[in-house]
Formats: sequence, structure tokens, C-alpha cells
Amino acid sequence: MENSIIVFGSVIAAGMIGAVASLGAALGDGLVTSKAIECMARQPEQASNFQVNMFISVGLIESMPIISIVIAIVLVFANPFVK
Repeated sequence: MENSIIVFGSVIAAGMIGAVASLGAALGDGLVTSKAIECMARQPEQASNFQVNMFISVGLIESMPIISIVIAIVLVFANPFVK
């Protein structure tokens, strides 16, 4: 009975981690992209530099939810609290 409660809590926590990480990444990507488009509109001659920086930033932002979800999955399947 104890193990099932721990596993259930781990699955719920993993789902919450995935949801919050995805929401944070979506908001971060939106902010970075909107600011990059604003910069490109103000200085069109520097658009290629802004675009490269935007892609690097979006890639780094997207890596955080992937890492979070991998850690959550590891904690579900290799749970250190289950005896």
C-alpha cells in the first residue's frame, strides 16, 4: 500500500513538472521571439545577427524542459523512495 502511494505521488509530480516546464518554455520562447522581431523591425540591417541570437536562445530555452522531463521520468521509473 505504501509503495502505491509513493508511485502515485511520483507520477503526479512528474506530470506537474512536465506541465510547468513546458509552460515556462513556451512563455520564454514567445518573449524571446517577440523581442527579436522588435529588434529586427527597428534595425533591419542587423536582422541576421538578431536571428542567430534568437535561435541560440530558443535552443537553450527548449533544453530546460527536456532535461526536466528526463529527470521526472527517471524519478518515476527509478524511484529511490520505493523499497
